[in-house]
Amino acid sequence: MSHTFKIGRRGLLVGASSAAAVGLAGTAQAQKPLVVGFIYVGPRDDYGYNQAHAEAAAILKKMPGIKVVEEEKVPETVAVEKSMESMINLDGATLMFPTSFGYFDPHMLKEAAKFPAIQFRHCGGLWQEGKHPKNTGSYFGYIDECQYLNGIAAGSTTKSGKLGFVAAKPIPQVLRNINAFTLGAKSVNPKITTQVIFTGDWAMPVKEAEATNSMIAQGIDVVTCHVDSPKVVIETAERAGIFTCGYHCNQSKLAPKGYLTGAEWNWEKVYVDFIEAMKKGQAPGNFVRGGLKAGFVRPSAYGPAVSAEARTKADAVKAEMLTGNFSIFKGALKDNKGNTAIPAGTAYSQTEPKLESMNYLVEGVVGSTS
Repeated sequence: MSHTFKIGRRGLLVGASSAAAVGLAGTAQAQKPLVVGFIYVGPRDDYGYNQAHAEAAAILKKMPGIKVVEEEKVPETVAVEKSMESMINLDGATLMFPTSFGYFDPHMLKEAAKFPAIQFRHCGGLWQEGKHPKNTGSYFGYIDECQYLNGIAAGSTTKSGKLGFVAAKPIPQVLRNINAFTLGAKSVNPKITTQVIFTGDWAMPVKEAEATNSMIAQGIDVVTCHVDSPKVVIETAERAGIFTCGYHCNQSKLAPKGYLTGAEWNWEKVYVDFIEAMKKGQAPGNFVRGGLKAGFVRPSAYGPAVSAEARTKADAVKAEMLTGNFSIFKGALKDNKGNTAIPAGTAYSQTEPKLESMNYLVEGVVGSTS
């Protein structure tokens, strides 16, 4: 079926009902490739969140029998619903990856109800059995393991004992990263503090630069971040001659002197697993999680400023994490208001559901969740 007209990705199919379009895709499925749709909230080359997904999508494109359709810069509004419908109706997509946090509820859930034969998987959403449709699910990784390793490198390198963390929003995944980074640093030096500044959204380059400069002015000498594109934070810090730890993908090119290491996603592993399931006629997992051991995350290579001693410490912890026996979050652990967050004698494994609803900052973090 060829289209003799052009239509915007967010436009709706004219002249054919959704049901008919899906029916056509279904009957021709034997001859057609598996069509996978990726939607990004920002640009694909953002040196960050979107690039990490796009790099994995690029690997899928090389797989036989797979066709990848992508759209970037789609806001977390009804625009994403139109993008999904267009990929399903026009391109015959049967597996959808709307990757941004705000796409999940209500947008992806709404489309999943509309297209029960299509599989939708969301990055980071908290899929729940009995609450969410069977043709939806979520996947995420224990990147806090790499953030803990970032913390060891940062804590070993800092001269001032002051670290900085530029963050988007105080949601559980972000708080978990801030806390893991701080606990990693405190394992080297218990007196270390982490100043956190929340910008309010995933891509706020001006605020990210202001936050980084404000930290530099306070004598902070290592910064990291959890925003969609770490580019601004990393470049601002490098210009000022301070150190950085990366996030999402490798940013060492942006900071050849100051880049210590980074917490990188390896989404290729997750996406290939999902596609292999679809090829066998199975639905991908509904709630998929994994860390270093599962190959979902990886640390960046060490930069020149990381000492041999720091590398040895971080590598020893990484080896323990790979066995699955290392607990980042264990008691007695206090939050930064002096309350007990985890009681003495309690150690949480990475799969502990309570960690997915984290709502506090640990002792040593300077800042507030509200």
